[in-house]
Amino acid sequence: MDELNEQRQQRIKKLEQLREAGVAPYGTRFEVKDRAGQLTKLHGEKTKEILEQEKVPCTIAGRVIALRRFGKAAFAVLQDGSDRLQTYLKKDLLSEQAYLVTEQLDLGDWIGVSGVLFRTKTNELTIEVRELTFLSKALRPLPEKWHGLTDVETRYRQRYVDLIANPDVHGIFATRSKIIAGIRSFLIERGFLEVETPMMHPIPGGAAAKPFVTHHNALGVDLFLRIAPELYLKRLIVGGFPRVFEINRNFRNEGISTIHNPEFTMLEFYVSYADYHDLIILTEELIASLAQQTLGKTVFEYQGKEINLTPPWRRWSYHQAILEVNHLDASVLQDKDKAIAAAKQLNVPVDPKWPLFNIVNEIFEETVEPNLLQPTFITDYPIEISPLARRKDSNSALTDRFELYIAGREIANAFSELNDPLDQRERLEDQALQREAGDEEAHLVDEDFLRALEYGMPPTAGEGIGIDRLIMLFTNQGSIRDVVLFPQLRPEK
Repeated sequence: MDELNEQRQQRIKKLEQLREAGVAPYGTRFEVKDRAGQLTKLHGEKTKEILEQEKVPCTIAGRVIALRRFGKAAFAVLQDGSDRLQTYLKKDLLSEQAYLVTEQLDLGDWIGVSGVLFRTKTNELTIEVRELTFLSKALRPLPEKWHGLTDVETRYRQRYVDLIANPDVHGIFATRSKIIAGIRSFLIERGFLEVETPMMHPIPGGAAAKPFVTHHNALGVDLFLRIAPELYLKRLIVGGFPRVFEINRNFRNEGISTIHNPEFTMLEFYVSYADYHDLIILTEELIASLAQQTLGKTVFEYQGKEINLTPPWRRWSYHQAILEVNHLDASVLQDKDKAIAAAKQLNVPVDPKWPLFNIVNEIFEETVEPNLLQPTFITDYPIEISPLARRKDSNSALTDRFELYIAGREIANAFSELNDPLDQRERLEDQALQREAGDEEAHLVDEDFLRALEYGMPPTAGEGIGIDRLIMLFTNQGSIRDVVLFPQLRPEK
């Protein structure tokens, strides 16, 4: 800290020296005419002789990330977004004030330069600077060994430093933006209407999760940050919008891991007159098209393993997957004692007080999920863990639901929506009882939503897709924190 404070004081002193020389250390508007990447793309293959002949004029701005002084000249590398270009600062070519600025430069400072392109003796494309404008003084030095910064804590906590030090990180978030734009375009082209629903709910609903609680002073009521927009989007289906979607921020007061962030981005969409079979096809088309747009292919490597997103993808029923992966007899699904014994044999920790469906689901999550490397639709979930899904016509104990798994993690959850208000009330009341028994993630009874269903909702299919996890897949990142610009962290000590 002492060294940091000393360097900071030295930079403040330079800042004052700039002011004394009539230079504004925190400048105003600067007209950028070129970008470093654009100049490299257009002129990077040209020879020294061609550049001397063309005398290509250019004006760029950026952060100084490398600085070499020798005699009355200096080379300063400017970082412009994720691209970099070298500049040549020579006393004979600059005004007296501009050269004074050159002498006061530190790593991290922002400058704007105008000049012409040339090649150095080492053949590096460089701007020979004729005009220099100081734009912003950096008072803090970049961290030691900041090139290729790898300290995870610093990267996540100080994302701005991570973006300076690791240009590849720019690419991850540029890809994120491209994927979200691709999702939006895909759905709008298919007749979906993008909508916005509340982020503060009087009753948390639409998912099994523990909410964050806040308080509205004017209304005098507690509100909950949304865990899902589902129940509001279904209200819009009731109101007559046939196809709606929302790219939304959700908040769940749960643990943090490589695949969980308390605040995350999800796509939810609903289609009238459809069922979950329609969404299987739509999901294959959407994700395969995003892979093609982003990567130019549907077969690629993720964390050292090949992923093939070429449709069609595997369909596998929930119970069948449990039995086949673990070589179990079907009686395990009907007998609690047998289920507990199977869990023990498989080293899956369960509480004997849990109901049978919870024990079976724990076996699924611990033994089946991690093995679903290639895209797989797990279908036919039990009704006990699907309180908002329509019962199967062929088996009322199961629902018309699927979850999509890729690379051993859930990517999407979808079902034919339950539009019977009486059945929905019964299930929500059962969830409320589970909540009273201690399950903090169980649903509450939402009377307004039930009232909306009583006005009549057409047959509808709905789906949620975890955008952060999708981006992890397409950018080959192992942690959700690498695809969220500012992930939640413990307070800094």
